[in-house]
Amino acid sequence: MNLRITGRAAALALVAALSLTGCSSDGENDGASPTPTPTAATTPEPTAEDVAALAAVTVDGEAGAEPTLTFDTPLSITVPTTRVIDEGSGEPLTDGQLIGVHYVIFSGDGTRVGSTWAEDDNTPEFFQMGDPQVAIINMAFEGLNVGARVLVANPVPNQDGTIGTSVFLLEAYSATTVPTRAEGESVTPAEGLPVVTLAENGKPSIEIPEGFENATELTAQTLIKGTGPEVQANQTVTAHYTGWLTDGTVFDSSWERDAPASFPLARVIPGWQPGLAGQTVGSQVLLVIPAELGYGEQGTPNGSIPGGATLIFVVDILAAS
Repeated sequence: MNLRITGRAAALALVAALSLTGCSSDGENDGASPTPTPTAATTPEPTAEDVAALAAVTVDGEAGAEPTLTFDTPLSITVPTTRVIDEGSGEPLTDGQLIGVHYVIFSGDGTRVGSTWAEDDNTPEFFQMGDPQVAIINMAFEGLNVGARVLVANPVPNQDGTIGTSVFLLEAYSATTVPTRAEGESVTPAEGLPVVTLAENGKPSIEIPEGFENATELTAQTLIKGTGPEVQANQTVTAHYTGWLTDGTVFDSSWERDAPASFPLARVIPGWQPGLAGQTVGSQVLLVIPAELGYGEQGTPNGSIPGGATLIFVVDILAAS
């Protein structure tokens, strides 16, 4: 997703571990359209050798804390391979839920790469179940329950161009059902801003006023005032959003992917944190973000967002945790 600027070591490790599944959680895919992502139906079946390699991994430790993974090295598999350690005893995990996931990651040579349990705040990462950008998360937890623990091995590219393997234990810590769109009291926006129109399902479109100029300051205009708690600057937000350039070009949209996105406000482009912190869950917010709080004078590597570009977003805040 274009917004994300990943900062946490464990998150970086998970991004690397998922890299061959077509996921793009850290902003590496800067195109206007998401990369096609494999699903359980399209991913090749593991070989007998893949299954045997993962079956030989020993998982020690109780649920709710970081486990120890033990295996003969080097461990190598050819396609994403999963093994259920515990189906979980909580509520069923279903598409659309916001799931909190703890994980520990090892490389195929036995090196421990990162862990959410090891972070100072000991907080899980959050994913939208069913989001095509995290196909391997969906594959791992399909048909399981809160509390489930799943062992996953995935081929990943090494810096020297060879293919290695990442091995990680995922634990579904929590699951929350989130709404599909902003709901609350309509707010009349200030004059001169882009005009937002909503489709029947809540998907936004905008009309940009003639002569609309690049912004020099951040604008955060509430369009719908939700009744949920205030968003804190250090929280993970689940949101539906669309982003436009000032010429009306859409450069990113969770609506087009038909799945909201979840991300810590501390690890997205700078304009989102002050723009959304203090807003209430359930709200819809129009953000007009100057270049210095977006992608600066350099833009994105592939040019989909040019240098110096003002960014316009309509954001439905569906959850914050």
